[in-house]
Amino acid sequence: MKAVRLHEYHTRPSVDELPEPKVSGPLDVLVRIGAAGLCRTDLHIYEGQWEPLTHPQLPFTLGHENAGWVEDVGSAVSNVAVGDTVILHPHITCGLCRYCRAGDDMHCVASSFPGVDGTDGGMADYLLTGARAVVKLDPSLQPADVAALADAGLTAYHAVRKAVPALYPGTSCVVIGAGGLGHIGIQVLKALSATTVIVVDRNPEALEVAKEIGADHGVVADGSQIDKVKELTGGDGAEVVLDFVGEMGAEKDAWQMTRRAGSHYVIGYGGKVEVPTIEIISTERNIIGNIVGTYNDLAELMALAAQGKVTLHTKPYPLEAANDAIDDLDGGRLPGARAILIPS
Repeated sequence: MKAVRLHEYHTRPSVDELPEPKVSGPLDVLVRIGAAGLCRTDLHIYEGQWEPLTHPQLPFTLGHENAGWVEDVGSAVSNVAVGDTVILHPHITCGLCRYCRAGDDMHCVASSFPGVDGTDGGMADYLLTGARAVVKLDPSLQPADVAALADAGLTAYHAVRKAVPALYPGTSCVVIGAGGLGHIGIQVLKALSATTVIVVDRNPEALEVAKEIGADHGVVADGSQIDKVKELTGGDGAEVVLDFVGEMGAEKDAWQMTRRAGSHYVIGYGGKVEVPTIEIISTERNIIGNIVGTYNDLAELMALAAQGKVTLHTKPYPLEAANDAIDDLDGGRLPGARAILIPS
């Protein structure tokens, strides 16, 4: 089979020929990949940012946003069958640790993270995963429709789901970044809350897409964005700020856009949040970290997708054109859209 493999950091991945993976364990699920999303995290992996966290053994196959069709299953698998259309939670979890038993499976102490930690991911013809990672899709959904929701969508949904109790009618929520994660977050906000959604992005085209999918206001990040957000929120800032960028100054803007007793959600990463402690205690503002969501979050997100309340703006590429997709993502040529790789 073909697979997009990272051999060295800061060196373009290559499309290699590999043996097809085989089911060997009772809970194994082999998936024929229908689509694999390309995420900014893939760029950070390529740059070596994840090496201190996961210490992956190179080379390995990229791809942690995956959907497709069940090709084979282990003897103990009962939740899916051969031929089912599925989306995959990005973590393969144990089901036995305290985090798994509490439903916080993304914090599993014995998990693997295909496409990130050295475990082979889904930018390939086939991916071997576990039964606990597989969500059966509604017949109305196809892999290319939802693959990028497996991480970008799941991460956005998880953050919004946590923030919803604070987003009662009359509140405001700022979304920084209207790209791959942000445009999903906007839709989830509109589906789950009655808050006023203010979107901040440096790309006017991305802001137009944001308004088309439900944003109430668009603010161009041209240096005046903090003042404009303050104007839209009565001078106080928003109850919730969702920072889907997390670098290049967005992480500093987010804090300044958050009102007293509000919450600054850090979702994107790459920068540093540096806040004087006196500002935290004197205003009781919160800084909340977010990683990928739970299995149940993914199942709920798929329900919204099946209802047509969350849709992806995508640009497909053949698997062999992975580096073209990487260049377009890195060059900012995918405003409000997700790149997806389609095996031939």
